[in-house]
Amino acid sequence: MKYQSHIITALIFSIIFITTCGFTVVGHRGDPSKYPEETIQSDNSAFNSGADYVELDLHLSADGELVISHDDDLFRVTHTHAIVSQNNWEALSQLTYDNGEHVLSLPQLFEYYQKRPNTKFILETKIDHSLEPSYELEDKIAATIKKYHMEKRVMIHSFSAASLFHFRKIIPDAYLILIVGSLKRMNFSNLPQVNAVNVSSDLILNHAWLIHWLHQLNKQVFVWTEMDESPDLWQWLINKNVDGVVTNFPSTGFKYKLAKEGTKKYDIHRNGIYFGKKKTKTMMNPYVQDRQNKYVYPGQKFEVMYGVRAHNQLYYQIANQTFISAEFVNMDLKPEEIAPYQNKQILAKPEKNVRIYRYPDNQARTEKFMPINTLYKIQNFNGSPKSMWLYTSLGWIKARDILFYGFFGETSWQNYRQLPRMSRYSNIALTEYLPLQSGKTLNILQQIKKVQKITSKKVLHG
Repeated sequence: MKYQSHIITALIFSIIFITTCGFTVVGHRGDPSKYPEETIQSDNSAFNSGADYVELDLHLSADGELVISHDDDLFRVTHTHAIVSQNNWEALSQLTYDNGEHVLSLPQLFEYYQKRPNTKFILETKIDHSLEPSYELEDKIAATIKKYHMEKRVMIHSFSAASLFHFRKIIPDAYLILIVGSLKRMNFSNLPQVNAVNVSSDLILNHAWLIHWLHQLNKQVFVWTEMDESPDLWQWLINKNVDGVVTNFPSTGFKYKLAKEGTKKYDIHRNGIYFGKKKTKTMMNPYVQDRQNKYVYPGQKFEVMYGVRAHNQLYYQIANQTFISAEFVNMDLKPEEIAPYQNKQILAKPEKNVRIYRYPDNQARTEKFMPINTLYKIQNFNGSPKSMWLYTSLGWIKARDILFYGFFGETSWQNYRQLPRMSRYSNIALTEYLPLQSGKTLNILQQIKKVQKITSKKVLHG
């Protein structure tokens, strides 16, 4: 009876907690489109972009440490083959991500965020109890949560019903979420034990009644998908009355949360730099855009106090009654991270349609594409080191979609090699764009195809 009362208490508390928070945005492994997944930098970016929670994955090392990683093999994220379950923590902790951070343990994460009460986490247990009978992973997670007093700042989700059932015994008031990809997993053996279900978007697409049915059972509904930033996908999701979305793009999720709640202004409070080439006038507000006789100058630093979305565009408040378009304001790129790319040119990758955007925002795409065999000068930058945007006379273009042109001198390569690993783009054209005597130009695509192997070798070893 006492056990049932714990479940009822947890259920009532969780429903109140989630519904009062509204549409919950969960950064999937942090903010992986901007920074290496499951690093402090990626987690901070997710929270700064409006995520209510950050989702992280947990494995046990050979000596029983709680290691934050989605894969058991760390090669994909550290470029070193190291199986978490087969290595001791001392060795794993020496491995680094592309941003220079070391692989994290759960205690290290909690230690870092302990005094930041607005940061919350969803922890996923990466375990299959049909193969692993021990519950050491769950027991150590529970002990760590209690040690750092994170009970009210953590939710737990898993594909393993057995894992969640064990958590219900050792932390009766925990908020538990069952991850499902098929209807078979939602049955009356599993559902009474959990507070919510994390459903694949495909399942909802094929079974429109599912959200209402789960709500009737007093279960919250989170949705996970291979998230992109398609407006159609997001409109479909928020109109389905979901309680939360687990996404690789927390800033986009936050944008739609604001739209759903009718909120226009939100806190940022981060340092920014104006990357514009010319001074620009500020405005008193972004709704009625009357320009002031005040200016922001190239390279000027300031605090970005708030963000406001108006006229389908993002604006930043940088002082009292002082706003500026976010287009050329950067909070994630440092001048030294873009220095090697300054004054370089770009051209479209071979056989790729390179989309042009109005603003450095995936949802601001146009129906225009970058012409092939044509060089364009980089005029400006935005985004983050891992997900950089380039401004040209055509508009904004994603750095990963093009070839950088102009790395021909030793100085250029030296500046490039000094970049941190995360900031080094390997899509570089080594051959020069040469005119023929007849007045025609060489087919740059044919040139590039011939040196693709050389390019990759020089970028990797140069």
